[in-house]
Amino acid sequence: MRLFFAVLPPPEVRNGIAVAAIRLPLDAKSVLVRPDNYHMTLAFVGEVPAAQLATVREIGASQRTCSFSVRFDAYEYWPEAAVLVAAARETPSTLTRLWERIHAGLASHQLARKPQLLRPHVTIARKVLQAPVLQAMSAFGWKAQTFNLMQSIRDGAEPTYTVLNTWPLLDESARP
Repeated sequence: MRLFFAVLPPPEVRNGIAVAAIRLPLDAKSVLVRPDNYHMTLAFVGEVPAAQLATVREIGASQRTCSFSVRFDAYEYWPEAAVLVAAARETPSTLTRLWERIHAGLASHQLARKPQLLRPHVTIARKVLQAPVLQAMSAFGWKAQTFNLMQSIRDGAEPTYTVLNTWPLLDESARP
C-alpha cells in the first residue's frame, strides 16, 4: 500500500484552486491535478505492507496537535519534480509540530525518512517541463481541523487518492 498523511482543503477552497489553475500559462504537455486530488502532504510514508497498516494508523491516532490556518501565497516551479505548486511562505508552528511528531512516529517504526525541510504546498500541475512565466498569485488558505491517512493508487495517468482515516486536530483552546 502506498500511503501518506495529508491535510485536505475544504470544497470551496478546492474549487477556488481549480479556477485559478485553469488560468495558468502552462505548456500543452503539463497536466493539471484533478481538484479531488488537491492536498497538503504532511508525511510521505511510501509502500507499506498491509500488515503494517495498523501501526501507521496508530501513529496518526496518537497525534494531539491544535488546528491551524495555512495561507498559500506564491506559485513555485519545482523543476526536479516537474511540478507547479501553490506554496506557503510562512509555516504555522502547530503545522511544524504535527509534521515533526508524525515523522518521529514513522521513524520509530522505520517507516519513513524525514525530509530535511517542511515545505507546505499544494501541487497544481504535474509534468511541467519548462518554467512558466507566472504572475502574482491570489492567496488562498484554510483552517485545518483534521488530517488524514491517504492511500495512493496508480490506475492511469494520474493517481487516485483515497482517505483511509481522518483524525481531528484539537481546538486551539485545548492546547496540549
